[in-house]
Amino acid sequence: MKDFISIRDFDRAAIDRLIAEAEGIDHHQYDPLEMKGKILALLFFEPSTRTRMSFEAAMARLGGTSLTLSSFEASSMAKGETLADTIRVVSGYVDAIVLRHPREGAARLASEVSSVPVINAGDGAGQHPSQTLLDLYTIRQSMPIDGINIGLLGDLRYGRTTHSLTYALSLYDAVIHTVAPVGLNLPSGLVHELRERGTEVIEHEHIEDVIKELDVLYVTRIQRERFPDMASYFNVASSYRITPELLSGTKEHMVVLHPLPRVDEIDPRVDSLKNARYFEQSHNGVPVRMAMLRQVIA
Repeated sequence: MKDFISIRDFDRAAIDRLIAEAEGIDHHQYDPLEMKGKILALLFFEPSTRTRMSFEAAMARLGGTSLTLSSFEASSMAKGETLADTIRVVSGYVDAIVLRHPREGAARLASEVSSVPVINAGDGAGQHPSQTLLDLYTIRQSMPIDGINIGLLGDLRYGRTTHSLTYALSLYDAVIHTVAPVGLNLPSGLVHELRERGTEVIEHEHIEDVIKELDVLYVTRIQRERFPDMASYFNVASSYRITPELLSGTKEHMVVLHPLPRVDEIDPRVDSLKNARYFEQSHNGVPVRMAMLRQVIA
C-alpha cells in the first residue's frame, strides 16, 4: 500500500495482516535499524500529542529520523503557500509524510501531489485510519472482534475516530450502539451506508439503556474545536460522564476505550478499574504505527 488515507481503502484481510504485524512488533519481532537513513516528515496543522509523538517514537524505534512541523504559523503556508505546494516541496526531502490538517480531504489531496507515501493523521471531521487500526488492535487484545456489541458515546458528528471505526467494524459484523447529545449524532449518511452494508446500528438516548449489553464502550469527548461557536459547545458540554457506579454490573470482559484526550467525560476513578484500557490503547499506537511505516517505506 502506497498511502494510508482512509480506512475505506482497506479490506478485512489487509487490516488483519497489519494487526498481526503490530502484534509481532509488540513481541520485538523487528529490526531496530530497519529504517536507518530514512526520514519521516510530520506535518501537523492541528494540535496533537499522542498521534505525533507515537509516529515519532515508531520511526525512532525502527532506526529512522523524523522532521516535525507542528503549526500552520511555522510553515510557509502562513505566507500564502498552498498545501499542494508545501507537500510537493517536503516530499522531495523525505521518504514518507504524516499529515494532520483541519480540512477534510486534505490528506487525499496531499497523496495526489506527493512523490512519497502519505499517511493521514486526521483530516478535519473526516478520517483517522491509524487511530482506527490501533483501536481494533486494542479490542483484539481482549476479545475477538467478530460480532461484538460496541457502544459509541459522545461527539459522533464531528468525531473522525468514530467515522473511521464504524466503517472498519462493518467488516467484522459488529453491532453498533450509538449514544450522542442532541445534534451530535452519527451522520445520517454514514448510518444509512452502514445499514446498507448489513451492519446493525441501534440509536439510544441514554448510555444506561444499553451499557450492560456492551462488550466495548468507546467514549469520545465533546470537541470544542469542531463547534462553530462557544455557545453551541457549552450547550452540550459535560452532558455525560462514565463513573465506576455506571460500570457496575457490566459484562466481565467489557472494556472502556477513549482516543484521548479526555476532559471530564470519564471519572478518574475509572482509571484503576480492569475495564479501563484507554492508556493501553494509546500505547498501542507505537507498534501499530511501526507496522504502518514498514508498509509504506520500502
